[in-house]
Amino acid sequence: MDHSKTSHCCSMSRSDIVAIDDDSRQELDFEENTLSSVKVESAKQIYIPGGSFFMGTKDKDGYPEDGEGPVRKVTVDPFYMDAHSVTNAEFRDFVNETGYVTDSERFGWSFVFYQFVSNQTKRKVKQVVQQTPWWLVVRGTSWKHPEGPDSSIEKKIDHPVVHVSWNDASAYCEWAGKRLPTEAEWEFAARGGLEHKKFPWGDELTPNEEHLCNVWQGEFPKTNTKEDGYIGTAPAKSFPPNEYGLYNTVGNVWEWCSDWFAKSVRDRGGRNNPKGPKSGESRVMRGGSYLCHHSYCNRYRVAARSKNTPNSASGNIGFRCVTDV
Repeated sequence: MDHSKTSHCCSMSRSDIVAIDDDSRQELDFEENTLSSVKVESAKQIYIPGGSFFMGTKDKDGYPEDGEGPVRKVTVDPFYMDAHSVTNAEFRDFVNETGYVTDSERFGWSFVFYQFVSNQTKRKVKQVVQQTPWWLVVRGTSWKHPEGPDSSIEKKIDHPVVHVSWNDASAYCEWAGKRLPTEAEWEFAARGGLEHKKFPWGDELTPNEEHLCNVWQGEFPKTNTKEDGYIGTAPAKSFPPNEYGLYNTVGNVWEWCSDWFAKSVRDRGGRNNPKGPKSGESRVMRGGSYLCHHSYCNRYRVAARSKNTPNSASGNIGFRCVTDV
């Protein structure tokens, strides 16, 4: 079955869970996810010059039902954006200074991709996500225990922080004296000055057979050949940056934007510094993640968009910050 036009690989909300039976539990095949550690510094902010650009897409690979089109000219003012998504190290500093408790910690659980959960933890899993049973509801999961209570960020200190909700991201931004980008700012920056292109570097996913982002290779959701070098998150400063100097604006982790989600362009605040609807049920996410695959969810394009409720989180959702000029 081709899910690519009907489902989101990554927009699970806390209401989308069902009980798991023993037969389904035995069908889940797990593999260990071990990644290296490198010390990182706080994100450098890049000056984004602002200007007018063509937002959205009419490409056949797009998702009209997501509101990716029509293509329209949008203008944004200059701003500064973090060169990469907020890392575990940076979020740890925030928590250590403020004592902040994330939504995942308050709820006591979060969503983890089935291949990353240890067998010991897997036996305790009792709920999965409707329609996408590869997402497990794992108690004890949080930003500091990203694959369950028996995991840690020790070897992923330079990776994007995950299991952070929109609420958590906003709290971090307030502490850091920053804010979340608008959806228009995010797309303008992600494009790196290129017009009408699928990716920050052009239209080919792997030009000259070079992997330029962290997405799924192989057969989703069973086998990831990790030809790009990663099976889960990659360090926040992986792969070549775009022309503005921004890393991983597509793939790796979804990134929260400040906007409420609306499908209709008319509801998103016009074409001059649009900030989205005044209210809504879900917030915008952009950029796709390491779980995106052309056969199921090719939302690793710069025009692609998704949504989630402000208190939801998972192992492939993070964020980066911006600052006004």
